[in-house]
Amino acid sequence: MKQIVYSMRFSGQAVPAEGSSTVLKAATEASGCTITSTAGPGGLSGTIEPVVGDKAAFVSEVMFTGDAAFQERGTITFGDNGHRLHFSTVGQGYLGASADPTLKHGTVMWQVDGGEGQFEGASGLITSNFTVGEAGEVVDHHFGLIYVR
Repeated sequence: MKQIVYSMRFSGQAVPAEGSSTVLKAATEASGCTITSTAGPGGLSGTIEPVVGDKAAFVSEVMFTGDAAFQERGTITFGDNGHRLHFSTVGQGYLGASADPTLKHGTVMWQVDGGEGQFEGASGLITSNFTVGEAGEVVDHHFGLIYVR
């Protein structure tokens, strides 16, 4: 099996699903990027810089199971050639208050449930660390380790 490691910053919106007070529909996208993390005399610094290439698109359904707990399932499409990952929550996700009173901060881990194109038969795990603004704006940082044939 081959390993693919990826890290991307997705942004977009989460909106209530029609007819439900406990389900959100999320749709975000990301450009490829270069991430730099540096430890030095001043501590830690980091940057995320976009690079040229196709975008990745993320869609999911978030089902709240408590005040701060949720389950999620969805798809991430990489580029325009049908390379898709299907995922679902491992355990439960968390969404709560943040240091910024205008944002909620959350985290979740997903298992790869398979895919299409490059990701047919894929497995692996993806972590997400994200914020949600008052109007449903989402910024979501992914780190994934995917196994493909």
